[in-house]
Amino acid sequence: MSAAEEVRRPHPLVGRDTERAVLDGLLSEGARSCIVVRGEPGVGKSALLDDACDRARERGSRVVAVSGVETESAIAYAGLHQLLHPFLSRSAELSAEPRESLEIAFGRRRTNSPPTVMALGTAALDLLALASTDQHLVLAVDDGQWFDAPSIQICLFVARRLGGDLPASLVVTVREGDGSAFDAGGLPERTLEPLAPADADRVLAGRYPELAGARRRLVLDHARGNPLALDELPRCLDAEGVDNAYLRASATLPLNRRLEQLYAARIVAMPPEERAELLLGALDGLRPGRSGGAYRLRHISAARTSGLIDVDARTDDVTFRHPLVRSAVVQMATPNARRDAHRRLAEHHVGSLERRAEHLAAAVVDPDETVASLLEAAAASAVRRGGAGAAVFWLTRAAELSESAAQRGRRLGEASFLAGQTGDLAESSALLDDAALSVGAADAPASVLSTGYLMLYLQGDVLGTHRRVAATIAVHHRDLEDRTLDRLVQLLLVLAQFAADEEVWRTSDAVVDEHSARLSAITHLYRDAWGDVVRRGRELPQRLATAFADLAEGAPWDAMRLAVCAYYADSLADYRPFLGRMIEQERDTGAITPMITMLHLTMLDDLSQGAWDRAERTGERGLAMCIEHGNHLFGHQLRNTLGIIAAQRGNAERALELQRTTDAWARPRGIGHLTQNADMVGLCLALSAGDYERAWTYATRITTAGTFAPGNPRALLTLLDLVDAAAHTGRAEEGRRHLDAAVALGLADLSPRLSLSVAGARALLAEGPGAQGLFVAALDHPAARELPFEHARIALAHGMWLRRNRRVGDARTVFAAAAEGFERIGAHSWLTRTRDELATTGVTRLRPEDRLAALTAQERVVAELAATGLTNKQIAVKLSLSPKTVGVHLYRVFPKLGITSRTALRDVLAENVAAP
Repeated sequence: MSAAEEVRRPHPLVGRDTERAVLDGLLSEGARSCIVVRGEPGVGKSALLDDACDRARERGSRVVAVSGVETESAIAYAGLHQLLHPFLSRSAELSAEPRESLEIAFGRRRTNSPPTVMALGTAALDLLALASTDQHLVLAVDDGQWFDAPSIQICLFVARRLGGDLPASLVVTVREGDGSAFDAGGLPERTLEPLAPADADRVLAGRYPELAGARRRLVLDHARGNPLALDELPRCLDAEGVDNAYLRASATLPLNRRLEQLYAARIVAMPPEERAELLLGALDGLRPGRSGGAYRLRHISAARTSGLIDVDARTDDVTFRHPLVRSAVVQMATPNARRDAHRRLAEHHVGSLERRAEHLAAAVVDPDETVASLLEAAAASAVRRGGAGAAVFWLTRAAELSESAAQRGRRLGEASFLAGQTGDLAESSALLDDAALSVGAADAPASVLSTGYLMLYLQGDVLGTHRRVAATIAVHHRDLEDRTLDRLVQLLLVLAQFAADEEVWRTSDAVVDEHSARLSAITHLYRDAWGDVVRRGRELPQRLATAFADLAEGAPWDAMRLAVCAYYADSLADYRPFLGRMIEQERDTGAITPMITMLHLTMLDDLSQGAWDRAERTGERGLAMCIEHGNHLFGHQLRNTLGIIAAQRGNAERALELQRTTDAWARPRGIGHLTQNADMVGLCLALSAGDYERAWTYATRITTAGTFAPGNPRALLTLLDLVDAAAHTGRAEEGRRHLDAAVALGLADLSPRLSLSVAGARALLAEGPGAQGLFVAALDHPAARELPFEHARIALAHGMWLRRNRRVGDARTVFAAAAEGFERIGAHSWLTRTRDELATTGVTRLRPEDRLAALTAQERVVAELAATGLTNKQIAVKLSLSPKTVGVHLYRVFPKLGITSRTALRDVLAENVAAP
């Protein structure tokens, strides 16, 4: 569907009569009430709120409608300022105390005594009472989850006191699943559910009347009653039918992720300069009626045509069509692009202290005393306005950017004091400990070592801790013993490994180079293996052998790190007995962190060797230990690897659950190692489903074609994946560029696995009769015997090539071998794909037990209950699931079994029982 078809008239609200009646009653003249409306993204909260506001205006009420802005959620009272801004001109009519409270909160008066919630809440009530003297007042807050916490406190204060002399109503919408202070406010709530099937059909008919038949049914099935999805999913339809690969592969994704992907595809197609403009708007926040010098977008014609933004015809106000567009814009941008955009916005907001500070805090990476001072001034401004929580954030960031230990310690001490005032004693204690590290005490470096690891494992503070360690080395290196310096640099390298960021690695490399003569050989080994195995890994196997031989017994930290080096050097199998001994040793001695890492490495080795059941058991064991001991970082590492196994086995629901959990924790913290691994889960899931377009998206998020950058070992692991996706999506030239880069860098000489990957990539990209010889060479590669999944995968690709070249008999034999390999390791989704290919060669009759083997245990139970005639709702009750989840299971079961009805399901199960 072309972009030109996107501008259509909005349809009226359908299927919301009950909700409209409820809001009409709440917002009618004389009503004094409040309500919070919850719902998933795109379910129609904003449309319902707009409709309710329009009807209230028609009845003569005065309506103030505002929206939460994510980028303002850290600015104290930004939301309250929006809500009260239309009435501030009347604040002069208030008595002195409430007027001063408002002036302090909004930065118009400087004082060291910020207003209390009671004082500011009373002032807001007084101002609203003035405004509602002659008119019923309706306060409408959309996207309330993004209101700053101090503003929400005042909103709750006001909501509980509506009535009496204040004839007003308050309605707030919040996104389901996004926590905010409204959650614990105790206000009446209503959940906006997806549309009923008949209503969804009416909406789709009004929006896309030309859509009919199977195409119409498919959209309805996938949209699941979500109005935004009903509007957007038809754009996935191709000219002849449906982009089945996308819809099938994304069917189990949450709708917000699916819609983000659709928006992302449009963003990618836009000119670079327009994408840069959208990023500026996304980071600064767009909403109607913005004041305070908000950035105004330019050069946005393509975004408007693509339906990503709306432009008010009267005011020229620009807004994103939906908050998901904004999140897609930000996620698609590189870290450097986001930093550059924040720098530009900081220049734009030069006259606004806190807004400028907000953007500079996100733009700067290295210590910068000018920026730190500005952040400290912003914190003082927030304190004066009663935003102590925001001030803690500003001061902490200012401390991170401080150029001297004394300044850093002073700012952390102030942040600790403020955190105590807000009641966050744990944060106060932590900040006080950090402050003690920065005052130049003799034991400061030792304290940095101990607290640095805790911050990493428990809180995932990779970037801040890296800056702290680098600063400690810079200040104290002349006074440090070589051993202490060595340990600090090792911590710096551990942090860089998890950051997976080129700038962080550049800083780390510079520190290693500066102090090279004082550092141990093992520290240099860590740097080379973790940071750039491509360019520094030629002699890693020999260096590892020497290091393991010299390793002192009972040194779990170095043992753990050497094993990680062995993993990156692809020689982990050589040290498998050592891993087993270390696991037993640490089980007895209680060194939990090394033990968890050894378990994870054992899991990865089992995964490579095709022992997937054992790998999964090991992973679950390690994850249980992480949960027990509160090691969040390693827990998410294990979730990623468990997610990869689930993806390869076709358990999309489990894979996506693990991916989402890790991504939600790691991405805000800037832990690139984990977010790239989460992308690997998505990549594996896409490839296992044959969705090569989506696989390309994930592969190129991990690395761009033709690039194997330092600090990104995952680029090596996905070499074959990226080439495979390129070969199947018409991007052969980009695939060849990636292969050529691998050859130029000599990756095949680094390890047997990479040698096999290069051989497989050559075969996938080959054209003409020569491809046969390349496939045979890859399948006969010595490493293929040790890597059964890769062998089966290349065999599947070989069979597909043979079938396309009309060598059906040869293809049948190769497909059968691939199916055997996938079945042996339990790669169920790949097995299903291979059997489908095998069927095209004339093997059409599969044994019932073979078809049922493709089902997961949960799918098998659901299928058996459905075959007895139970409805989805009845099955849900029996299994303690939701009817929607039952439906998702059956949606997957039918294609796996090659059937389309429950009657056929009974037949397949009956055949299995009757089979000898």
